[in-house]
Amino acid sequence: MLKRLSLIALCATLFVLTSLSAFAASALSVGNPAPEFTLNSQEGTPVNLKDYRGKWVVLYFYPKDFTSGCTIEAHNFQRDLALYERKNVVILGISVDSADSHKQFCAKEGLNFKLLADTDYKVSTAYDSLSSHGDVKYASRHTFIINPEGKLVKSFTEVNPNKHSDEVLSALAELQK
Repeated sequence: MLKRLSLIALCATLFVLTSLSAFAASALSVGNPAPEFTLNSQEGTPVNLKDYRGKWVVLYFYPKDFTSGCTIEAHNFQRDLALYERKNVVILGISVDSADSHKQFCAKEGLNFKLLADTDYKVSTAYDSLSSHGDVKYASRHTFIINPEGKLVKSFTEVNPNKHSDEVLSALAELQK
């Protein structure tokens, strides 16, 4: 009888865990509302995703300020910033670095869009974009396009920083037809 109850408890636990992971995966599915958040920008001011309703949002996660791939990716978004603005698109970058690190990175690299500090990893986790190497946690290089109604309409989980801005602009051209 005890073995049977243990087996039932184990099956129930596995069912709950499977259901939760399926819910988390479906919450990030294209067509679903983008997870809401408020994070501090490089200026130290809070930025809420809801602030951008009515605009398209390119929400890109990147591992670390001042690293080569992240610098290339940021430079390419900055290079194309006028093209994004013409399409009513806001660029928001997120990493687990501090707002002060973002401020220094923007100043050094001449970046004029918002970088947001996810120092408690909550937003990176909500967007299934948190990775770790040993004890070090960092944001995975993922990008999400959010439409003016706040829904996820495109995700990129395989990102080449050298050509990513071009890919995002191409995707936006298709989505905005």
